[in-house]
Amino acid sequence: MKLLFRANCAYILGMQPSLTSPSAMERLRGVGLRPTRQRLALARLLFDGGARHVTAEQLHGEAVGAAIPVSLATVYNTLHQFTNAGLLREVVVEPGRSYFDTNIEDHHHFFWEPSGVLQDIPGAGVVVSGLPQPPDGAEIRRVEVIVRVRRDA
Repeated sequence: MKLLFRANCAYILGMQPSLTSPSAMERLRGVGLRPTRQRLALARLLFDGGARHVTAEQLHGEAVGAAIPVSLATVYNTLHQFTNAGLLREVVVEPGRSYFDTNIEDHHHFFWEPSGVLQDIPGAGVVVSGLPQPPDGAEIRRVEVIVRVRRDA
């Protein structure tokens, strides 16, 4: 069986190791994830354009637009796998509304209401003092600050 695809989609469906992004392949293998076709295609969409914030729905829309045959459920599962493996950070801006951040370095966010745009704040740009002691047997891993902003009226 021979399949033909548009040139920009060849890495998606006609996957051959030579057609995949070495960075995507290395990222997945580096964290112990098997580089399946769908994971590689989604990793390229996520990471080939630099740091970004994306919802599962946005990534699914990009995948559909790039002729990647993937369900929204698979996109959610893959984003959570990438997050659990340390490739992404999940930023929960409100119940039921999450963004996935490709920048996993220490930083914070402005959340623009009502547009829903996230903007990075360098980690050193926010100083948090007076943190409570963690419960016995626990340690503070990270403090994430989301500063909600809107345009002046």
